[in-house]
This record gives sequence, structure tokens and C-alpha cells, in this order.
Amino acid sequence: MFCLPRGRFFIAAIMCGLYCGLLLSAASTMGASIFPRQAAANQEASRVVTDEAGRRVIVPAQVRRIVTLSPDLTETVYALGLQGRLAGDTNECDTPAAAKSKPHVGEPQNPSLEAIVALRPDLILASTSINRPETVDALARLGIAVYTSNPHTVRGMLDSINRMAELMGVEEQGKTLVSKLQARLDALDARLANLPLVHVLFVVWENPLFTIGQNTFIADALRFAGAESVILSDHNWPQISFEEVVRLQPDYILFTNNHTGTGSKQGSFAEGQTRLAQLRARPDWRSLQAVELGHVVVVSDEMARPSPGMIGAIEELARELHPEAFSAHSENERIPNKLSAAAIQAEPRCILCAR
Repeated sequence: MFCLPRGRFFIAAIMCGLYCGLLLSAASTMGASIFPRQAAANQEASRVVTDEAGRRVIVPAQVRRIVTLSPDLTETVYALGLQGRLAGDTNECDTPAAAKSKPHVGEPQNPSLEAIVALRPDLILASTSINRPETVDALARLGIAVYTSNPHTVRGMLDSINRMAELMGVEEQGKTLVSKLQARLDALDARLANLPLVHVLFVVWENPLFTIGQNTFIADALRFAGAESVILSDHNWPQISFEEVVRLQPDYILFTNNHTGTGSKQGSFAEGQTRLAQLRARPDWRSLQAVELGHVVVVSDEMARPSPGMIGAIEELARELHPEAFSAHSENERIPNKLSAAAIQAEPRCILCAR
């Protein structure tokens, strides 16, 4: 969902909530007759479901070809072991790396309808986090099944994985994956249970300064990592003044890695040190106690993706904010820095270890 060159997905999702996108052109002129073969197949063998956005969707009983319109959904398809059915994804789908070699249908907020139709999907997966309702409407008018996910919490993301797994005919794989991810969250909760929450400023955008509201997906993820935002707002992405930040004096400042401009998808100590040096060179940021103490953390942009990889990002942030919860454990018991969706599918035993 965020920011700069490498993080276009991140900021595109944020701006989707802040500003209205342009309406999809020519959608109303394309009828279901463009896709007659699939429409006929839907009538012969299909089921009716209600997606997470409340839409009625007619889905073929057998889903053999899938197109994903959001990076988090692509990651989920791989985590379920369904990469062989993935006919295409978007330009921003880069996790795992193999997803970049799939046929692309354009940007998540403005995909090419023609490119999608050409891939002959049985099912399209969309997300309210970045895709526009106009896109889903246009695809539905073409007679293509579009299931929209809409998780608002981390556990909601796990429920969404289960629902999509069942829809794609791999219910047991979904249950297994979710069970392992939930076990990791439970293990983390046990480590942090008796520790106070750390107060943080999560920087969505720096100039002007935007942060997260209390009811966002990221705010929920922070709570699992033993943190909470210093900003109390019912708006999803409130703009705040720097004077307010100085008044509140957060314990930690959190940036996503795409603010660093390195192109790395994962936060790192080196990136954090680079960001810290940049802030200390600026009189305004230098006035914050968190900057003075070196409490600046660059987190993986997986923190903004409602996908299996988010669990690893939460665990890694917890290690940064609460090192005392992990210091007594041996190296073998420590949480790995990151476990990609591909690793989740390919190396299931790794998920069972406490991170």
C-alpha cells in the first residue's frame, strides 16, 4: 500500500483512499458478448457466492485460470501453491520474484480490460485496498467472475485466505496455511504479553506528513507487534503537523523501506541507520527524542500488504521494538528476518518455529 519508486503499490493504495481516481474509460461499451465461452460455462457449472465487498459473484465450479489485480493477492496465490493456475497479475506484483515473470495486465488501479480478457480467466481476485470499484464493475459486465477481498484486520486477512482457498478448490491448503500463520501470531503474543505497548509514529508520507488512523489495517498489525500509533484519528490517513509530533514525542519513528530509495523490499539495520543520519541532519526531526535516541526503524513494506508475508514483517518489527522479549532465546529459536510467500508454500516446516 505505500510510497516511492519501489513502493508505488503502497502509496497508490493510500492515495486511492485520499483522492478519487479517474473513471474507467469505455467500460460501459464492452458487453458480456466479448466473453461468450466463459459465460456459457458459468451457466453450465457454477456457484453463487458473496464476496467480501458484498457483491454477488457467479464462480465456475472449477477454477483453472486466475488473474490477480493486487500484489497481496498474488502473494497469497503462491502461498497456497496455486502459481500454476496464475494466468496473469499486475506490474506491481513482485513477491515472490517468480510473480514478475507472469503476464502483466497493467497497474492495479487502471488495469487493461483487454489484457485481462485475453488471459481467459475463470476467476479474477481483486482487493479493496488498491483496486477501484469501477474496475470490478467493468469486469463483471464482461461476464467474468471477480471476487473482491476486503480485510480490515490481520485476523480478517487470515479469514480472507480461507475464503479464497475454498473458492479456488484448495480448502485444506488454506486451512493449513492459516493455521501455521495463526500459530506464529500466538507465539508472538505469548512473548509480548507482559510488555507495555510502544508508542510510534508510522510515516505514510513525509511531505506533507501523513500517518495512519486507528482503524487501519496497519494499525492492527502494529498492535500485534506490541505497538500503537501516537496519533488518535478516525481518518484512515490523517495529515498532521510536525508540531503535533513534537508535542507527542513518540518512542519510535517508523518508515517503510520504500522511503529509503534503495529498492529493497525488506527493512534492514543499514537502512535504518541511513534514515537516522538523514533525520539527524534536519533541525526539525532532530528535536524528537526518538531521533536523538536512535529509535528510527525501517520496516518491510509487507507491513502494508494484507498477505501471508505480513506476519513476518510483524515479527521483525516486534524484534526491533521489544528486543528484551527475544534476548533470552538461542539463535535457533529466534525469528527469521523474513519468510516470503514462496517459502511458506515450499518450506512448511519453517513456519512452525517461533519467530
